[in-house]
Amino acid sequence: MKDTMPDKGTDQMTGKIADDMKDAAVNVEADGEKTQEQMKDSCACNHYKLVPRDEAGRKQLQNRINRIIGQLNGIKNMIEENRYCGDILIQIGAVESALQSVGYIVLQDHMQTCVVEEVKKGNEEIMKEAIELIKKLK
Repeated sequence: MKDTMPDKGTDQMTGKIADDMKDAAVNVEADGEKTQEQMKDSCACNHYKLVPRDEAGRKQLQNRINRIIGQLNGIKNMIEENRYCGDILIQIGAVESALQSVGYIVLQDHMQTCVVEEVKKGNEEIMKEAIELIKKLK
């Protein structure tokens, strides 16, 4: 059975997403690390952690993200090879789960460092922000 081609609206949406991703791309130095200036340019909020991540935690997050990127490249190849939709959907679910796990790690770190520090300073508004971040994460 042949896969059907997406309609024109889907093609336009896919093209828009690709364009948005290109617009959001950040230049990376040869060693793969972003400079402080590049990070400022890539984030609309320009917020930085007051309590720096430890090296092991930072490395753990980078490894997880690299694994997710590898999974996404695998999905891209599966689509190019016209692989079975069900297999692609299983891989998409795996990527979503892996990304969710990264989000929970970042959230836990945020709650244990940034939020705690702000509460100690008397900033009660940080709790509203934390609740909104939890909602965005799911």
